[in-house]
Amino acid sequence: MSLSYESSGVNYDQLDAFKRACQRAARTTAPLLARHGYAEPASTRGESCYLMEAADHYLAHVEEGLGTKNLVADAVYAQTGKNFYREISIDTVATIVNDLITCGALPISVAMHAAVGESAWFTDEARMQALVEGWAAGCRKAGAVWGGGETPTLRGIVNANAIVLAGSAVGKIQPKAQRITGDVRDGDAVIFLASTGVQTNGLSLCRLIADKLPLGYQTPIGHGDTRTYGEALLAASAIYVDFVGRCQTAGLKLNYVSHVTGHGWRKLMRLDEPFVYEITEPRAAPALFKFLMEAGPITLREAYATFNMGIGFAAYVAPDLASAVVAAAQACGHDAWIAGNVKKVGDKKAVVIPSLGLEYDGSTLQVR
Repeated sequence: MSLSYESSGVNYDQLDAFKRACQRAARTTAPLLARHGYAEPASTRGESCYLMEAADHYLAHVEEGLGTKNLVADAVYAQTGKNFYREISIDTVATIVNDLITCGALPISVAMHAAVGESAWFTDEARMQALVEGWAAGCRKAGAVWGGGETPTLRGIVNANAIVLAGSAVGKIQPKAQRITGDVRDGDAVIFLASTGVQTNGLSLCRLIADKLPLGYQTPIGHGDTRTYGEALLAASAIYVDFVGRCQTAGLKLNYVSHVTGHGWRKLMRLDEPFVYEITEPRAAPALFKFLMEAGPITLREAYATFNMGIGFAAYVAPDLASAVVAAAQACGHDAWIAGNVKKVGDKKAVVIPSLGLEYDGSTLQVR
């Protein structure tokens, strides 16, 4: 029997219903911005970060969490002594700032939230120091100050041997013209920037698969990759702030961008307006994802609906800018390419991958 993300205890329909309820209630508080000299832009709700508009700039705010990836790091640490908490910490910063830049804001400050079940968690000096060093490294990569944080001890809520990693970031868009608004048009090119692996999505399902394997996280993934399953899962996430910043400096207009995390490639159609996103150059799935599909087993359709499948970030740009945008990404060290195009087909909203025989319609992504 094939596995799904829901079989690991994650049901996006239930989560997304809660998110939409929060958005409806949150809108009622928007008038309170006026006393601070800000207003809420009409289309900010439902996007990956929240914007506050002033006369000459926007402020952006994001709150994000790592999820359960640190449980993989804990298991590998216990089994092998290899400490991946530096990577785990970079992951957490990445998932925060990669959401922030989707509106065009560059991060100014990042704060850490590290909740533990027992304060003794911090007595493992090597693990604690790796966590600290990774957070600072992530902030430097993002060009943001580490502004502070919170370290609550939550006995009875958090397991005694666990940590819950999350955080927030504040960013700014100035001049206001650098805001990424979703000005997508028929014929726009879709640019893909590669991920480093699973990054921070789908880990509950990855852990479920590990429980089924005789060697667990020590299982070689094969397919030309010499890493073990645990090592491949724990590769630190890419941070894409440099890409957005370079495009802004070069005057390369990004009509829309998407941080490809939860919901897999369905996230490519996060924009509210209906378009068909046709991916004609998807590239072969990296070795880790081939391993996941075999070990699950996970169907092709479920895999692309859950995991990033090698894609961490997508940008939609005018066709005449596509090559320059790819070059900008590559200059920052990212593997990037023109992967497809955007089509206006009446009111149809879908992600279509012809070479894989896959299509996801708009009803499969209900995050607004």
